[in-house]
Amino acid sequence: LNLPPLSHSLHSISSLNHNHNHKSEKMIPSQVVNTYPLSSYTFGTKEPKMEKDTSVADRLARMKVNYMKEGMRTSVEGILLVQEHNHPHILLLQIGNTFCKLPGGRLKPGENEIEGLKRKLTSKLGANSPGLVPDWQIGECVAIWWRPNFETIMYPYCPPHITKPKECKKLFLVHLSEREYFAVPKNLKLLAVPLFELYDNVQRYGPVISTIPQQLSRFQFKMITN
Repeated sequence: LNLPPLSHSLHSISSLNHNHNHKSEKMIPSQVVNTYPLSSYTFGTKEPKMEKDTSVADRLARMKVNYMKEGMRTSVEGILLVQEHNHPHILLLQIGNTFCKLPGGRLKPGENEIEGLKRKLTSKLGANSPGLVPDWQIGECVAIWWRPNFETIMYPYCPPHITKPKECKKLFLVHLSEREYFAVPKNLKLLAVPLFELYDNVQRYGPVISTIPQQLSRFQFKMITN
């Protein structure tokens, strides 16, 4: 690796900062995110949404087949926030007794990310009646994860030696309205998990979900009570 000497790097950074400070003294305020009480949402059930794969090995094998047909998999997931006891909670779908995931899924080839995420959120949590489907307000992309190989491990960057990553996953903040109706598939549970429970809890939630508290730390949460 031909890295520049450290002194050179530090000098470059300090001169950049110096120039930047001269240009603008104003700081952009962090974005405010309204979070409403869990009790203001209604939850019902709908027909089961069965997983396409029964094991991790099956999933990776299917990913390989799809990759040969369509190239890199692109997936989108939504971070849905509510509040309980004046603390932000994230809605997670639980499969079985242990595995949790964010609502979302794989985009169709060429599908727009925002439209695709709305389609996936409706598929996972929308009612069968069009009039009851939540008004999904898709916000900022807060994280991008890469799967370099047909393995379970993902990284918050694409390793430099990887020229053909197998999956790119984007996490979007979803701004929920004050009242919504969610229809949960009968074979899944919907959990509201507090940020403090997710933080640094890689063993339970894996690297993607357990680092959401850090990704959301730049936002200012406005806890709205009934």
